[in-house]
Amino acid sequence: MPDVKLTGITKRFGKVVALKEVSFELKNKEFFTIVGPTNAGKTTILRVVAGLEKPNQGEVFFDGRPMGQVPPHERDVALMFQNLALYPHRNGFDNIAFPLRVKKMPPDRILKKVSEVASLLRIEHLLDRLPATFSGGERQRVAFARTMVRDPNLYMLDEPLANLDALIRLQMRIELKRIHQELEKTCASRRLASGLG
Repeated sequence: MPDVKLTGITKRFGKVVALKEVSFELKNKEFFTIVGPTNAGKTTILRVVAGLEKPNQGEVFFDGRPMGQVPPHERDVALMFQNLALYPHRNGFDNIAFPLRVKKMPPDRILKKVSEVASLLRIEHLLDRLPATFSGGERQRVAFARTMVRDPNLYMLDEPLANLDALIRLQMRIELKRIHQELEKTCASRRLASGLG
């Protein structure tokens, strides 16, 4: 699992400066939360680390290695987007298994990995159901399972608790802490400064 370091990251979208000279370090196995108001650049930071956005200035380092020329698919970063983007016509199992099928993993390994992640997240009962039948918390867990099943070195969670009511949000915070401790992986998350994210 890499140490992640951002040095002087500036990102512009036309005349809009989304990030200005952002620098911080994320240590191996750390759970790091980026907090700020709407449009403060939190998602842009995650996308820059994942390689989905190229900064205008500055550099991202993994274990001291500059990532500027490393494409996203070689960074071993899993990014869970706020909108979750579950496939409505695929059941829980197929949603979770999708990134493994893209990698052409053998079916027996896919079954094993999906089963392990579903057990860790306690969502075995959702594997044969469609997303339309999931609660908000269940949708979050299935989306996180799809992120986890790749077994990346670094997890980037884009407001993983958004759109949940207060009780489910509290339960999911506890779950995320438990999962982070069990995975022993580096994790960065973003949320609103108000605590509603």
